[in-house]
Amino acid sequence: MSSLDKMWVSFASMGFLMISMGLIYISRHKINNRVIKFIFATVAYVLLIGGFLSMIYIVFSGPTGSS
Repeated sequence: MSSLDKMWVSFASMGFLMISMGLIYISRHKINNRVIKFIFATVAYVLLIGGFLSMIYIVFSGPTGSS
């Protein structure tokens, strides 16, 4: 994977983490319907896990050797 591709993956990961933070806040404090609250929380935790795993991949894959 090239350095530019890693940059875009890291931006997407940070976006997933920020979106999940907002969705968790909304599901805990703003929504009273239990079904919608569960759906928001599920989507938030899926995005949180996806963002975490992709960041772990980016950090541990190391720098690219090509210039």
